[in-house]
Amino acid sequence: MSDQEDLTEVAPDTSVHRKLFTYLTADAADDYIAIMRLFTGTLLNDLSAAEVAGQLRDRGIVLEPDLAEERCRQLVVWGNLVRSVRETRVPTVAAYHRSRSRFQVSKLGGRLHREAEEILRAVDGVQEVARELLARIVDSLGQILQQAADRHRAPDPEALAGAVTSVFTDHRVFTESVTDFYAYLAGVLTRYDLASEEYAQFKDLLLDYVDLIGADVNRNAPEIRRRLILLLELLDPVLEHLPTAPALENDLVAVERLPGRTRMEWEQLAVWYGAGDVPSGPDQLRAAARQALGQLIINARRILTASGTGLSRRADLLKLASWFHTTDSDTAHRLYDAAFGCYPVRHLLIGPEEADPSAGPGTSWWDSSPVDVPVSLRERGDRTPRGRNSRVPDPGADAEHLLERARRRNEARRAAAAELAAAGTLHRSRLSRAARELLLDKLSPLIAAVSLTDTVAEDRDHDLDLLLRARPAKGETVVINGDDGTLTVHDVVLTALPLQATNWQSGERLPA
Repeated sequence: MSDQEDLTEVAPDTSVHRKLFTYLTADAADDYIAIMRLFTGTLLNDLSAAEVAGQLRDRGIVLEPDLAEERCRQLVVWGNLVRSVRETRVPTVAAYHRSRSRFQVSKLGGRLHREAEEILRAVDGVQEVARELLARIVDSLGQILQQAADRHRAPDPEALAGAVTSVFTDHRVFTESVTDFYAYLAGVLTRYDLASEEYAQFKDLLLDYVDLIGADVNRNAPEIRRRLILLLELLDPVLEHLPTAPALENDLVAVERLPGRTRMEWEQLAVWYGAGDVPSGPDQLRAAARQALGQLIINARRILTASGTGLSRRADLLKLASWFHTTDSDTAHRLYDAAFGCYPVRHLLIGPEEADPSAGPGTSWWDSSPVDVPVSLRERGDRTPRGRNSRVPDPGADAEHLLERARRRNEARRAAAAELAAAGTLHRSRLSRAARELLLDKLSPLIAAVSLTDTVAEDRDHDLDLLLRARPAKGETVVINGDDGTLTVHDVVLTALPLQATNWQSGERLPA
């Protein structure tokens, strides 16, 4: 079975213990905290609800006895208080009914409230590290080794127990204080509003105090590790001579032993000081110091870099917050828009070179064409061009390509026009697709002119040397065949001739 499985088996059910924290965040948290202060103020304080209400009134907190009774009963449900069974002598039956419900603090409820009070009284500043406790741990381990190594005299159980408790208590206080110290430094050094004066103060604090902590750890940690390794070899007789409380050890009561009474606790302590393969506590402290120094350098670079934020904007933000606090709602909205640039969304200074005329300020983004935003503007908010300017391409090749394409298109249209002119009367002719497309382009205005005037209509194209003539003729049909279909035109006669050809009626040459 693994160590994790062992821990899982012996781990207590914490669902009941979690209820102990409820009174700190309940709706009437102030009342509950005031009541718990009464019960934890003295040793085994036994109070009724009426006495709770009276003592709170003396402290300036008005709480009716019935409401105090309700609050105490709720604390009993959560496990912070327990009912008292102490007999009371009262002069009347009414006084008996008022005092029969008495309460006192539970073991875990009192411990939790003492921890909560310590946190509530704590300040946001830095806590001093108990560096001197490392030397005390060295001395206490020396006393334990001296008694364990003396084979001519039995160890003094009381002195031995005091030294063992002192080792673990001093270690716990030291680790908690150094953890709080580095947590405070991490919270301060990650602030981006750290100004030059604050930065200088925290720099001195970090460099000086971390150096003191590191010196004490480097001096005492190796000696503590050496003595712990020696003590592990003599630990069995030490544990045997530690005093016990046999009256507390039975099947009905679970006894919570003081630290240092098992081999596992000593082995874990030795591992913390470097007796194992995992990173030791001193190594973690040195890593935390390196991380704090690295963050200090990052802040210095941010303050000194010209392209960075430079000075702190904390004062400006506080002034802006005061404006928000004193202004009305409409002005606050306008102030927010002006301070943070939250205006209606528009494409400003970027977009396509030729804007879509159908897209205006009222066009939804869902319907308008997307705008390509440069990477520098999208990621860094900077429109400054990066790198070298690209070379201007030579337009000569493009111009030649366009001219060649236009020439080929013109030649194709001339060939189609020549095909139409060669056909003459277009009825029952067979045309290529290009010739038919050219005919369709010119046929619409001819048919429209014939329908309106009921006379002969002509289309003269001097570039293509082509004359198209449409003569109205009721009942006539012009059928033009092609590779991809047949074109049929009703009530008209179509004729195509070269523009310089003789007139098909009079034989005269057509004017140029």
